[in-house]
Amino acid sequence: MEYRQLGRSDIQVSVIALGTMTWGEQNTEAEAHQQMDYALDRGINFFDAAEMYPVPPRGETYGRTEEYIGTWFKDKGKRDRVILASKATSRGALDYIRGGPTLSREHIKRACEASLRRLQTDYIDLYQLHWPDRSTNFFGKLGFQGPDDSDEAVSISESLTALSELIQEGKVRRIGISNETPWGVAEYLRLSEQEDLPRIDSIQNPYNLLNRSFEVGLAEFSCRENLGLLAYSPLAFGMLTGKYLGGKKPGGARLTLFDRFQRYNNEEGFSATKSYVQVALDHGLDPAQMALAYVTSREFVTSNIIGATTVKQLESNIDSERLVLSEEALKDIESVHQRQPNPCP
Repeated sequence: MEYRQLGRSDIQVSVIALGTMTWGEQNTEAEAHQQMDYALDRGINFFDAAEMYPVPPRGETYGRTEEYIGTWFKDKGKRDRVILASKATSRGALDYIRGGPTLSREHIKRACEASLRRLQTDYIDLYQLHWPDRSTNFFGKLGFQGPDDSDEAVSISESLTALSELIQEGKVRRIGISNETPWGVAEYLRLSEQEDLPRIDSIQNPYNLLNRSFEVGLAEFSCRENLGLLAYSPLAFGMLTGKYLGGKKPGGARLTLFDRFQRYNNEEGFSATKSYVQVALDHGLDPAQMALAYVTSREFVTSNIIGATTVKQLESNIDSERLVLSEEALKDIESVHQRQPNPCP
């Protein structure tokens, strides 16, 4: 397993990270523990969670993913072998979280302390803000319309101050952002220098063959500012495996179970997926492994966050780390991208 530096820290994380958002919904506690055991044995030292998980988010399951990780730490005693990441929930229709979450100083500190209790640990290695508190483009939204006059967003300065206090208290080692925009990244970097506040080390945004929008305005920040991408949805909710082509709805699969996940299954998304699957077959590759290997190989990526509902899927996904794509395969991938750039942003 290859390891890469997390931002400007001294932390080395595996290039494949273990995603956890199915634990507590599609996966039982025992299955979650099995996945963590297997991932650790394969050299993965980086686990990514969030207080909101599992997804789809529901009040009945809120925090359950972190609880499963906590019981694994308690049972196995391997906290020192894991670089643990989690996230604080931001503003949205989730009133069961702190009566309506924001990224205020009070909410961030309450969120972190609750996560620590569920995770049964004294510290979180990388604490991230799950999405912006302000009105902006994220979760596939395009076409920024300008600030909303009714926007009562918490300032980035206040959020950074809260994170600074958590670091000083020893509850958090490093900090990151998620689902952010180029303006947001620039503002976090500016304020950290101007106000002598902690510097962000990572950005967790979607990145896959159907959505390479990160390359447009954010990849340069990653490369020039040591702000590596933690790529989520590298298989586009499983679309890039090809298992949904031809109208198929595999039993137990995410897009079969939940209507919520519609970001990648539009007409253009299916068309591009078919082309990428054909590229994989032309080169004798597994479509999922090709898609994952592409993400991992990008210069601006620190870690590729994979998720699985079975150990068999997990094994195949981790095996993608060994795959080096040929120049011919990369050329064919780029040809599809040029014909259908970012069909599912």
